[in-house]
Amino acid sequence: MGWVTKDQLERARKIHVLDYILAYEAGDYKRVGNGYRLKSDDAVAVDKNGWYCHKKCKGSRTALDYLVDIKGYGLVEAVCTILGEKPQERSCKAGMAAPSSNAKTSMTVPAIPVAKNSPADRPPFALPIRNKDNNRVIAYLQSREIDKSIILDCINRGVLFESRYYHNAVFLGKDERGKTRFAAMRSTVTKFMRDADGSDKKYGFTLPPENPQSNEVAVFESPIDCLSHKTLCKQGYMQDFDGWRISLGGTSELALEHFLKKHPDVTHCVICTDNDKAGDNAEIKIAAIPGITASRALPFYGKDWSETLQAFKRVERKHNKARASPCL
Repeated sequence: MGWVTKDQLERARKIHVLDYILAYEAGDYKRVGNGYRLKSDDAVAVDKNGWYCHKKCKGSRTALDYLVDIKGYGLVEAVCTILGEKPQERSCKAGMAAPSSNAKTSMTVPAIPVAKNSPADRPPFALPIRNKDNNRVIAYLQSREIDKSIILDCINRGVLFESRYYHNAVFLGKDERGKTRFAAMRSTVTKFMRDADGSDKKYGFTLPPENPQSNEVAVFESPIDCLSHKTLCKQGYMQDFDGWRISLGGTSELALEHFLKKHPDVTHCVICTDNDKAGDNAEIKIAAIPGITASRALPFYGKDWSETLQAFKRVERKHNKARASPCL
């Protein structure tokens, strides 16, 4: 029996329906005025204010309500579809009560069976359509203070592009033959984020070192944290790190375990997960992986390395402004 956590439910509720529609169901909708109408049912309308069904006389702003009320998904199935995550798994002992199905009183609700991380259980891998350029993604990542040359290097290496619909940043993970097997999507205008359908978490977004013989790897929870950490090192805010950088796509250790099998010379892992409970739990699991030593590197400010980079930049701008001010 599967269920979702309170954190998963809260994150899913933050996703606006228009973000979800344009990213995953754009082909099912037609443009009408300033919004969109479902081709198969003209009573369903979606725009920047949310969705509304004229037949049911109801609507809301969230993708979660849309999937439940319009598409007929169960709550847990809807949450996992939006986030691109699997339900949690819990084993129930005999005599124990089953999790409640009332989402308002419990976060442990009946769900679809827990999927396994095998090709047979994953849906077909599907990448979003590429945009004709990457201008919005470049501007967005620069607004997050990430070094432009690092952004362009990722685009040139084919591990980052901008999607045509809603201009999401798409970060790619590739296998040993260079075939794309994983894609993490991040909106450039909202908080929308999830993995592409069929993504294999064994193949995380990776930044290689200048020295391919490096015996170190640093692991992060997201591609943006990888890029932020590399920016901090390149621009002299912290000691340089010439090792591999991998995004785990959350806190799963699958990408790291697969990487270590393919790079047996890598013997030390720097754990750069977020400064929170989930990051601490990930540290424990990673440190227990046999054959490597591990150390923890916590972000200097905030929860993650993106917040650290932005904090350094704010301080730098304030300092530069003070230096430029005329003496009184």
